[in-house]
Amino acid sequence: MDLLLVILQNFYVIIAIKMAVGLGLSMGTVPVMVWMERKVSARFQFRRGPNRVGPFGLFQLIADSVKLLMKEDFLPRNTDRLIFLAAPIMAFLPGVLSFALIPIGSSGGNDIVGAGGVMAISYISMGLLVMMAVSSVAAYGIAFAGWASNNQFSLLGGIRSSAQLISYEIVMGMSIIALLMMTGTLNMSEIVQQQAQPLFGGIWLIPSWNIIRQPLTFILFMVAAFAETNRAPFDLPEAEQELVGGYHTEYTGMRYAWFMNGEYAAMFTMSAILTTLFLGGWTFPGLEFLIPHLPWYLTALLTFGIFFAKVAFLVFMFMWVRWTLPRFRWDQLMKLGWNTLIPLGLVNIVGTALFLEYVASNFGFGG
Repeated sequence: MDLLLVILQNFYVIIAIKMAVGLGLSMGTVPVMVWMERKVSARFQFRRGPNRVGPFGLFQLIADSVKLLMKEDFLPRNTDRLIFLAAPIMAFLPGVLSFALIPIGSSGGNDIVGAGGVMAISYISMGLLVMMAVSSVAAYGIAFAGWASNNQFSLLGGIRSSAQLISYEIVMGMSIIALLMMTGTLNMSEIVQQQAQPLFGGIWLIPSWNIIRQPLTFILFMVAAFAETNRAPFDLPEAEQELVGGYHTEYTGMRYAWFMNGEYAAMFTMSAILTTLFLGGWTFPGLEFLIPHLPWYLTALLTFGIFFAKVAFLVFMFMWVRWTLPRFRWDQLMKLGWNTLIPLGLVNIVGTALFLEYVASNFGFGG
């Protein structure tokens, strides 16, 4: 038992365990989200969805995986083999790697479970900046897939994706600037802990979440998140009616599956980011009175459950929007970004600066 305790306290062993748990969590949610989206779309269309293979159609996930594994895998003619094979991995990895920087709960003071009082695979003081840099790499995977496929539909999909992601990354960056002006930190754990305080300094029933303090910032970030993940109504890079399948037209089998896994992993990670930045992360009104009376493992389970429930709600919102709104035209997509959202982002930054100046001059503190 003593030897086991010494092994578990080793730094590299702890990191390896955290990486395995984080990878299993982010990868394990992907097939569940696929099943969930089928069920959600079926309810919106007055259908039943998967219900033949296993209870509630849960074994349909296994059947789909076996089908993709059994499919023929081939390379189109005159393709850049290296880039063609690397593109699906480049599109998939950023969504998984970004999740490693997100605090998913409170460790209850247990340093083995989490450093700095939070549960996260990697505790970085500038985590938000690093995470945005990592998430932007997904655009390269889609662009490389479109170029390397030697297909006009794939090329158009890759070009669309590049233009779309560049445009809406500006919107996302502006919303983050306004949020940083209010919070004053790039540390995601500190952003969560700031939201644990009561609104106006004493009303515990009203949380001090950033969605309440900065609703316009939340809306801008949410719309940009839809565009970043290529989810409808922003799925122009793969518009089936126009481009057959867009950037992944020439991909089959598991290489096609990596693109789909990357999309759902990015959606899960974006929901986790939104939860962390705007919905208080693992915090909940009144939870501060309960945590001091709980052992660390119950604290960890409770806070993780709260965090995961918020993420699940946002994932449902992603699916709700997809099966409710029609796809934008390309000109509408660009006009929305450059003529509406970017000016709103600038107004939001100026408004946040004026508000902070007013608070500082009248009350003697910022934020």
